[in-house]
Amino acid sequence: MQLSDTREIQASPAEVYSALLDPEVLKACISGAQGITGDPTEGYHATVVQKVGPVKATFKGTVTMSDMVEPERLTIAGEGKGGAAGFAKGSANVSFGPSESGGTLLIYDVDAKVGGKLAQLGSRLIDGFAKKMADQFFANLQEHFEGPPPEDDDAEEETKKGWLGRLTGRD
Repeated sequence: MQLSDTREIQASPAEVYSALLDPEVLKACISGAQGITGDPTEGYHATVVQKVGPVKATFKGTVTMSDMVEPERLTIAGEGKGGAAGFAKGSANVSFGPSESGGTLLIYDVDAKVGGKLAQLGSRLIDGFAKKMADQFFANLQEHFEGPPPEDDDAEEETKKGWLGRLTGRD
């Protein structure tokens, strides 16, 4: 599965680059991360709990940084084994540049692969999950700098309505 996207973050490229090297920031950005230890030069050891469709697994693995050109680009690669669930591995090529608003334009290209029971779930489910994980990682990074996005009162009201009311347009 391959995915490319951009995100604008209200912080300097140097700040965003540094944040991606901090194990605490990585832990906050990776959904389901239970712990991350290590450093950018030696790599990180991570424990992540994820549920993909009906399969829930604890993945233990490594995260490495390479192609590090501060504050222009880096590559984040991760690989984890989830026991009977199988394995997951992927990488993200991330580049940083100044945005027109004075922040950082972050561009990322993600490639992910799975094997074992996870691969049996079907490519549509796996691709959707991988896209969600990548989007969530970079949304969490953005939230690290900018705080949570403002709540939309209309969306909250829509959520309070029952599914039948939304379908028929009635309250």
